[in-house]
Amino acid sequence: MMWYLDAIKPIDQNARTAASVRQNQLTKPTGSLGQMESVVLALAGMQGKDKPAANRLYVCTFAGDHGIAGLGVSAYPQEVTRQMLYNFATGGACISVMARHYGATSQVIDCGTLGDAYECVGVEQYPVAPSTQNFLKAPAMSHEQCLQALDIGKMSVEQAVQQGADIYIAGEMGIGNTTASSALAGLLLGERADGLTGLGTGVDDKTFTFKKQVINQAIDLYQDKNDPLVYLQSVAGFEMVAMVGAYLRAAQLGLPVIVGGFISAVCALCATRINPDVREYMLFSHKSAEYGNQKVLDAMNAVPLIDLGLRLGEGTGATTAFGIIQLACVVHAQMATFGEAGVTDKS
Repeated sequence: MMWYLDAIKPIDQNARTAASVRQNQLTKPTGSLGQMESVVLALAGMQGKDKPAANRLYVCTFAGDHGIAGLGVSAYPQEVTRQMLYNFATGGACISVMARHYGATSQVIDCGTLGDAYECVGVEQYPVAPSTQNFLKAPAMSHEQCLQALDIGKMSVEQAVQQGADIYIAGEMGIGNTTASSALAGLLLGERADGLTGLGTGVDDKTFTFKKQVINQAIDLYQDKNDPLVYLQSVAGFEMVAMVGAYLRAAQLGLPVIVGGFISAVCALCATRINPDVREYMLFSHKSAEYGNQKVLDAMNAVPLIDLGLRLGEGTGATTAFGIIQLACVVHAQMATFGEAGVTDKS
């Protein structure tokens, strides 16, 4: 069953219009709060409320290992993926601290990481395989594995909706996933590695040159497929596919998502290529310092809320922007109108 092609929940234009009417009556010059105003209107249409809310945040961090990492395209060894899962679960990672600060529900899912069988409270295990394949030798995963990973993201979003979340963030962890993301972006945009590839975890110049060569080889191998789902299974990681599945399912269920940095944005772009209407449920948090992010955002006509030089991943940029979105909703709901305040409106 190709659930990922199902229609999205329609945007509530009446609620968006009502929010706009209220916004124009608030005691401030029209447009003076900039993107804080536009994000509220977008959220109003998504949630079907003239006073949208950003109170119940759900953050899911998906993790997966990449066969391409074995070639040495990252500054860190592959065992770091599994080690970071423990860090997420015990609350020591940056995203863990941020989620805790906002009282968010925090979910951590192992989509397939290298290592022996393990038990870790706080980590849900749905391994598709221990790792993807080296995509220069074979597609990263089979069609069946790709569908399995999409279902992991679908499951997470359905749990978020059941728990009453009003905003969802998908984060990621996987050594080698900036290489995979640049390859996927190149396939989706018809670009070469030079225009899309950054330093990722902070590789040296020699490794950076090699990384771009690997990405260009992948683009050459798979560019004739002309199918976003095939591109996904050709070069992505299981955690990336799960994120795509989450974005698709969120739009179908009417759950707003905040799209984070480069890897998140590439997954969001892939989701829009599979089902274009999912773009309606995406808010964009930040301009990542990772090279190539702007091209991906431009492809979705996305204007991010902040630019702080972030490039960590994990969902940290999206969670940072959540504070602004939450504040925008509070201001919109609680600020007095000209009539309520007895202030003379403009003529």
